Amino acid sequence: MTDPFRQLTDRVYASPQIGLDDVAEAARAGFGLIINNRPEDESDDQTSGDEIKAAAEAAGLAYVAVPVTHAGFSEWQVKAMADALASTGKPVLAYCRSGARSTLLWALAEASRGISPHSLAANAAKAGYDLTPIRAMLDMLSARGN
Repeated sequence: MTDPFRQLTDRVYASPQIGLDDVAEAARAGFGLIINNRPEDESDDQTSGDEIKAAAEAAGLAYVAVPVTHAGFSEWQVKAMADALASTGKPVLAYCRSGARSTLLWALAEASRGISPHSLAANAAKAGYDLTPIRAMLDMLSARGN
């Protein structure tokens, strides 16, 4: 994978904002789904979700938008992310401005399925992301998911 695609698990990757070339690369690399965790018009220089969706679909990739603002995470977002991750057995690329919100939402979705917060934190750290801001939520969701 190229440097912007940071591996969280054997099939889930997080990335800073992607462009149309990245969609083509994701298709060549065998990804099956792109998850957009960035709200539209967050910055003037971002490629729009509609453009990414069109490029993804043209390349044979599924596309889901689960936007997350800096206000935090809600239950519907965690469920939508979990559903998106469960929708394919192929590799998944989730992106936002830096990849951090995508990583945090991935971890929350996985914790809701009972995955250990410790293992989620270790995987995130290997990819350069820190789950400390949501650790209490991870613990709660993981306990509820078991």
